[in-house]
Amino acid sequence: MEMPVPQAAKANDKADLAQQYAALPWRVSRKGVLQVLLVTSRRRGRWIVPKGWLARERSPAQSAAREAFEEAGVIGRTGDEPIGSYLYSKVHDDGSIEPRNVTLFDLHVKGTLLNWPEKGERKRGWWPIDEAAAMVGEPELGELLRSLELTSKRTA
Repeated sequence: MEMPVPQAAKANDKADLAQQYAALPWRVSRKGVLQVLLVTSRRRGRWIVPKGWLARERSPAQSAAREAFEEAGVIGRTGDEPIGSYLYSKVHDDGSIEPRNVTLFDLHVKGTLLNWPEKGERKRGWWPIDEAAAMVGEPELGELLRSLELTSKRTA
């Protein structure tokens, strides 16, 4: 089963912003429900997707998969193309705000680890995609997840 792609993924016309890459880990439950994995942010404990910077000698999709391993303890296969992008505002310790553009890749989870690099710093949880969309603290990410939910209902 492939992760549904939104009807109209947002174009990345924000070239002057800091660019990060994220993974949307997903699986299909035993009852046939599409679920996505969220993790908490380290400082504020908000629910987010694993994301980070482009890793040296890795593609954007490989970088996203690496973040999912480090932050969420999951391994799997990313799609070759992004499923969308969103903006968020990084709040620094000094109170300054830095807008960032995040390109999102789906990651079909094949394994969940009991121990992973950031286990002691984050919580993780699986939810149906509509619930995950309501839980995330980044409004544009929530919109993107809702568009995936609408698409998945149409293709089911």
